[in-house]
Amino acid sequence: MAITPPASFTASPFTGKTFGVTVTGLTKKFGSATVLRDVNLEVKPGEIFCIMGPSGSGKSVLLKHIAGLEFATSGEVRIGEYDAADPETRAKVHLALVFQAGALFNSLSVYDNLALYPREHRLCNEAGIRERVMHALSILSLEKAAAKFPSELSGGMRKRVAIARALVMEPQLLLYDEPTSELDPVMSATISEIIATLREQTAVTSIVVTHDRDLALSICDRLAIIMDGRIKATGRPDEFRNPKDPAIANFLTPVIDLKNPRFKQLENAHE
Repeated sequence: MAITPPASFTASPFTGKTFGVTVTGLTKKFGSATVLRDVNLEVKPGEIFCIMGPSGSGKSVLLKHIAGLEFATSGEVRIGEYDAADPETRAKVHLALVFQAGALFNSLSVYDNLALYPREHRLCNEAGIRERVMHALSILSLEKAAAKFPSELSGGMRKRVAIARALVMEPQLLLYDEPTSELDPVMSATISEIIATLREQTAVTSIVVTHDRDLALSICDRLAIIMDGRIKATGRPDEFRNPKDPAIANFLTPVIDLKNPRFKQLENAHE
């Protein structure tokens, strides 16, 4: 059965205060392993801020601290004036996290995936939920997918549904964990455009953890490179187009050398 917008439906953008994020002296240890080392970072309200780094560098762990899903060994994360580690902050800041794999419920339709949060938290009646859901779907051009199930969608559409689900929460801070992973170049560009457009429509502060150099250099206001749990550099995208630091240059613009391949270097380093 097709799901259509309610008669009162409007496509006005979400409104509300936006929050910046301040990370001060953040260190995180898991047992004897130190994953984050004295991380200091400031994200301004309304900014698109990208966090890049090699696999295992600590960027997703950093994002989880901002989301309040991990707790610091030392240091702190603040969302505006609020402590990100304080459970009460969730009642003061509308924060949404777009998971790397989407984390959609396969047994629920697209509509019901989006409606789950406002229903569980009793944010409004069914008419209000319907308006919220259809509003979010319309922003992502997904109205025709409302009655479908995640298994019926392409990878790109599932990513868009995951973003739409986050929008139902009317976020003031929106976190993305590898939003373009496993997507082809065209769909990656589409998701990048969505992130940038949402900031223009909703003024939401966006923090994006990504390996996608094109995304970071094309849509973010500033970005940070994290390596071995430390912030290696922070700046505007144009400052990273021709990086002078060899480690950053090798990460952003790696050269394929068939005469001296990297996997051979890794083998030698572990001998």
